[in-house]
Amino acid sequence: MKPLYTLSVDLQFFAGEKTEKATPRKREDSRKKGQVAKSADLTGAFALFAMFLMLSFLGPYLGKQLFSVTKELLGPSYLLFDLSNGLSGMLTDLLLRVGLIVGPFFAVAVVFGILINYLQIGTLFSAEAIQPKLERIDPIKGVKRIISMKAVVEFLKSLFKLLIILTTAVAVLWQNQKELSRMAVEHIRESVIALAHITIELGLWVSVALLALALLDFFYQRFDFEKSIRMSKQDIKDEYKNSEGDPLIKSKIKQQQREMAMRRMMQEIPNADVVITNPTHYAVVIRYDDTKDFAPLVVAKGVDRVAFNIRDVAKEHDIPIVENKPLARALYAQMDIGEVVDESFYQAIAEVLAFVYQLKQPS
Repeated sequence: MKPLYTLSVDLQFFAGEKTEKATPRKREDSRKKGQVAKSADLTGAFALFAMFLMLSFLGPYLGKQLFSVTKELLGPSYLLFDLSNGLSGMLTDLLLRVGLIVGPFFAVAVVFGILINYLQIGTLFSAEAIQPKLERIDPIKGVKRIISMKAVVEFLKSLFKLLIILTTAVAVLWQNQKELSRMAVEHIRESVIALAHITIELGLWVSVALLALALLDFFYQRFDFEKSIRMSKQDIKDEYKNSEGDPLIKSKIKQQQREMAMRRMMQEIPNADVVITNPTHYAVVIRYDDTKDFAPLVVAKGVDRVAFNIRDVAKEHDIPIVENKPLARALYAQMDIGEVVDESFYQAIAEVLAFVYQLKQPS
């Protein structure tokens, strides 16, 4: 016997599987915690490439400066002068001269490090990320981190990076094997210059290879970050409740607001002048006090059940009820509660009020 109907149930909703993309609020909360998609390899690779690129352009100039400084520092007159003034003075002068040569490379590394980090994550300061947490020194969680899938991926990345560096280095050295073999018979100055050229070439090729790997790592880090901040359907529902409020509570609040507005509206009916009806479906309450109002005012209106309640309250307080189908419908559709009647209704309202005033006059 076939079932009369089938019921489709989304089991992922109950399983809590994180299959949904993170909401903007989730992303903002993760960013406040310092959790962003960033590749540390990309920063290091760019800095290394910039340093070797700078060295390739300024190599001859820096080499001359280094030779002159070395020659001057190792000269007998300089040694005798500095030894007479003390060893600390000689070391200070040596560090200052070497620092002027090496300093620009560190400056380039720092500038590129800051720039690449900014391009990846923008401006970010998270106090929560640097707060001490006891769970970080938990040995059990430490072992879990060591044997986790992320740790395995990082280990494989390191091995692959080492393999790429060794392969690139062997390729560059193999290409320059003639220059390396001539270094043994050439003058020391020419040998140092040739070694410097080979070193710069090796550094550029290695940094380019690392840069290519770092770009792949950057896309992997973005993929892994997006995966780590995924949310389940229940998470999205809970977030909506926390940010927008529980729908049940919101509906109750709106219901209470409607009830309060209804009570205020009903309290205005005893002070009104007339109730214009459909006669059964619509009811619009008009008040006009020439000492307070410069024009007739709609103080209440309703349809169906509310219209019946308006008529009941009007009868209890002897408020005249006038049947005018087109006027009642038009007022209900075009005018809001507390709003002055539009000029297009002045003549019709004036006729109704005149009729009401005649009824109130003693016979």
